Amino acid sequence: MDAILRASVQRLVQRSMGSAVQLTQIHHVSGGCINEALILETNIGRSLFLKWNRRSVKGLLEREVEGLEAIRRTETIRVPEVIGHDVTPQGVPFLVLEWIASQSTSRDFEIEFGRRLASLHRVGRADQYGFAQQNFIGSTVQPNGWHATWREFWKAKRLGFQLSLARKNGYGDQTFSRLGDRLLVRWDRILGDSSPPCLIHGDLWSGNYLVDEKGCPVLLDPATYYADREAEFGMTTLFGGLGNAFYDSYQEAWPLAAGADERIEIYRLYHLLNHLNLFGITYLPDCLKIMRKYS
Repeated sequence: MDAILRASVQRLVQRSMGSAVQLTQIHHVSGGCINEALILETNIGRSLFLKWNRRSVKGLLEREVEGLEAIRRTETIRVPEVIGHDVTPQGVPFLVLEWIASQSTSRDFEIEFGRRLASLHRVGRADQYGFAQQNFIGSTVQPNGWHATWREFWKAKRLGFQLSLARKNGYGDQTFSRLGDRLLVRWDRILGDSSPPCLIHGDLWSGNYLVDEKGCPVLLDPATYYADREAEFGMTTLFGGLGNAFYDSYQEAWPLAAGADERIEIYRLYHLLNHLNLFGITYLPDCLKIMRKYS
């Protein structure tokens, strides 16, 4: 962390926590593929988590704060406290959160996680599908806005958007384009009756949750929107690292409708397409496999 960033963070921390608070020690921590990150120790014994983005993906950290606050307001599942966010004089955006040291997972954790995720979906409600602002899935823009029907929203703002982006990125050969178009046409028949608009995390994989000191789940790095709740499981079943206890607990709290496994596979396709667009052609075979199956 350079001197300009440190001074900017120090000012923000003092505005939010009091003028007596000083940063004392800095520890490096893995920050993922988008942001850089550090753990900050303070003179009041409280540790903070700093992330910043020199790539200046406009609005990325602000949208993260909005997602965290939307989840926090449901009072169903913990998210880190937001200390504040700002931009350095050089234009580098940064975000300071409380630091929560992750503990080991257990079967009891998965049971609790399933219950709390079901509570999040039950409590977080809206009149329409979408979100007030566009946000991000990784570093990919995730368009939102509001739609009256889930079919309309998913086709226009999720699956259709990623398919169009893949074509722009050079993956749209004749086979890919034909399968994508057919899938969008047939999606209405696959979908069936959708759930009411429920607040979902939106990018729920093993790197975006942790276990707090009480053994309870904490959600990180959300890509929140109001969705059919089944869409949440597209990512958990791809890279979530969660076992049967999690899914059984969720099902006990709020069972999914018949045919959910097929629909979840197409929700999984959304995330595979996003990985194709972010990381390249190694994800293309998995995308095509699902596209062929359902088109």
